[in-house]
Amino acid sequence: MAVKHPPVLSVRALNRATLARQLLLSRAAAPVADTVRHLLGLQAQNTRPPYFQLFARLEGFAPLDLSALMESREVVRIVTLRSTIHTHTAEDALTLRPLVQPARQRELNVFRHGLTGVDLDRLASLSRELVEERPRTMKELRQELLVHWPEADPRALAVAARCTLPLVQVTPRGLWGRSGQVALTTAEHWLGRPPRPAASPEETVLRYLGAFGPASVKDMQAWAGLTRLREVFERLRPRLVTFRDGSGTELFDLPDAPRPDPATPAPPRFLPEFDNVLLGHADRTRVIPPVLKGRNGVGNQSYGTVLVDGFLAALWRLDVTADKATVTVQDLVELSRAQRTEIAQEAEHMMTVMSPAAAYDVRFAAFVGFPDLTP
Repeated sequence: MAVKHPPVLSVRALNRATLARQLLLSRAAAPVADTVRHLLGLQAQNTRPPYFQLFARLEGFAPLDLSALMESREVVRIVTLRSTIHTHTAEDALTLRPLVQPARQRELNVFRHGLTGVDLDRLASLSRELVEERPRTMKELRQELLVHWPEADPRALAVAARCTLPLVQVTPRGLWGRSGQVALTTAEHWLGRPPRPAASPEETVLRYLGAFGPASVKDMQAWAGLTRLREVFERLRPRLVTFRDGSGTELFDLPDAPRPDPATPAPPRFLPEFDNVLLGHADRTRVIPPVLKGRNGVGNQSYGTVLVDGFLAALWRLDVTADKATVTVQDLVELSRAQRTEIAQEAEHMMTVMSPAAAYDVRFAAFVGFPDLTP
């Protein structure tokens, strides 16, 4: 009897499936909080990207929609996946943070030499008292903890507090059109809720596939910053369907998840730096062509990217003055006249929503180096 092999998904098939899950094939008419939950959070290393991520995905989105949720504490900024700051719903902040605690422990191990003689349980207890008395900056935490461990590395002490406690950034940090330094308190204190058990690995795998699938075990491990997830996928195998990519890697997926025809049109989309669609897999060729690997960022710095026909094709920058907003697009591949027209239309739409300027301009330039995208 012949062995039945899983179907093979082409790069375009994976691309369209991922874009559909990420709401990037067509904008969704969905509430902001539901979208943040569906995407399992928004990368938020900088303050503006979550707003642009939602604009690219939601019909009728306005930046104040997300700001209002932050002010009402329905969503928060907290270090979770891959040791990076994400904007999460309150529930996910409380449950995903303990799930990825092993990654926080690995981060803490990097600073172990600066923590010689430090009782981490006592440090966590003291830090909780400090930040729940009032939100503290990292500098304030360092200064307060140095009183108890004067021989320790000051930076290591503050990192230890962040790794051992679920610390959220309080508003006005992260609000649209406003600024504020990073001040921290515990998620439980800020949200007025008791600690929650960690989200189950099985539930999180299913949610990940719903937002990023079809995907391999390594893909999810790269997204979450976790290891040893193979056994979780194996427990779920009876509930999942499997495929192979062009290199033979096994991919898992939800049976009823959308997998559009690879020929489905994909409109241009402007994505901010650190968008998770570019970071949510170990193998990123489903969105980033191999010839452009590494062209969307340098080191730990990522750049705004333009998807054309579903794939990385350009970088972009938005400059706003009192009377004019300008989007500069740097081509990474040769674009047709029709593609440039569609990109310009999408850029103008973005500026009307995301910029208060009275006039708008779109400029195209050949790639000559990475743009300065400092917020």
